[in-house]
Amino acid sequence: MISNLLGSLLLLTCSGLSVNGFQPSRASPASIFHTSSPSSSSSSSSCILSSSSSSSQSSSSSSVVSQALAVNNGGAASPSSSSSMKDTIQTGSYFALWYLFNIGYNIYNKQSLNAIAYPWTIATIQMATGLAYFVPLWATGIRPAPKLSKSDLKTLFPIALCHTGVHIGAVIALGAGAVSFAHIVKASEPVATCVLNAILLKEVLPARVYATLIPIIAGVAIASLKELSFTYLALGAAMLSNVSSAARGVLSKRTMSGKKIGENMNPQNLYAVLTAMSTVILIPCALAVEGTGFFTQFASLTTGTKAKFTSFALAKMLALSGATYYAYNEVAFLALGKVNPVTHAVGNTIKRVVIIIASVIAFSTPMSTGSIIGSSIAIAGTLLYSLAMNASKKK
Repeated sequence: MISNLLGSLLLLTCSGLSVNGFQPSRASPASIFHTSSPSSSSSSSSCILSSSSSSSQSSSSSSVVSQALAVNNGGAASPSSSSSMKDTIQTGSYFALWYLFNIGYNIYNKQSLNAIAYPWTIATIQMATGLAYFVPLWATGIRPAPKLSKSDLKTLFPIALCHTGVHIGAVIALGAGAVSFAHIVKASEPVATCVLNAILLKEVLPARVYATLIPIIAGVAIASLKELSFTYLALGAAMLSNVSSAARGVLSKRTMSGKKIGENMNPQNLYAVLTAMSTVILIPCALAVEGTGFFTQFASLTTGTKAKFTSFALAKMLALSGATYYAYNEVAFLALGKVNPVTHAVGNTIKRVVIIIASVIAFSTPMSTGSIIGSSIAIAGTLLYSLAMNASKKK
């Protein structure tokens, strides 16, 4: 099923990422990383750049992502009812794929980590898998290849480091504890975003925005105290992912706003470039932390009389964890570029709930009453945060 969905995603790309054709954005791609502020786009958990993130549109436009996905008619909706129905079905399909790929990633990732407890190497494999998607698109000209100078790469390097931290933190957290718990902690990313905004960008948000952080913090605290599979490693790694995501937004805003970065650098290509750079960063890190133990473990699991997997089955599991990771981020451009900020916020909140429920079912992971209450409060807080940010930007 997942393989068929990945094929559908490739067909969407080859046909132009839109039934009406793809036109690269001429807006600064930095905006997709911007941290939350009344005058800029906001980020709660990467819709675009992590297993659980989201970004809100600026007040002057629907979103940078929607600009990048603008159709030939300038993004305007057709007045005909048939076109409206077609657009509704298309948007719904994008959201369905976004959710399915996200669920698929969380399941395949956890299965891979349960089989081989080498999170650094697995994170590297997942990041590198993206190259198999976008490099052929660049090579064939289906997607214009980016052109970057050494100065451009130097500008992007610290952002790529943060991008690496987002992913490795999430993978370690998902391996060290329950998938549901990792996503509950990941819901607290707005807290890190607000703190870094205040410290590094000197941005002060409206009081009602800060007020929405209270249920987020309280919910995560309750869930952590009552979590049956709680580990400090899972908590710390998830917070590392949160801080890295917030820092990525701050750095992109400080270094990329108003600055032209290379050529053909629409949001999809920016994400692809960061994926390539993060792969280069992760390879030596994985070897330094875990050595070649992954390959020894892989061989022991697939050979001999006590083999638990065939080589093909285990390799397929790892490949699908990487493919679904990149796919759900790619589909996020399609899904989130079609909706307004409020729909986006609600959709991202529902996505997190769906992932938690799916992971509980898939892995038979029990959740205590306190954990359910805490997660509900925290997730509701993230929705209130997004809505408060959107309201602030309208003024």
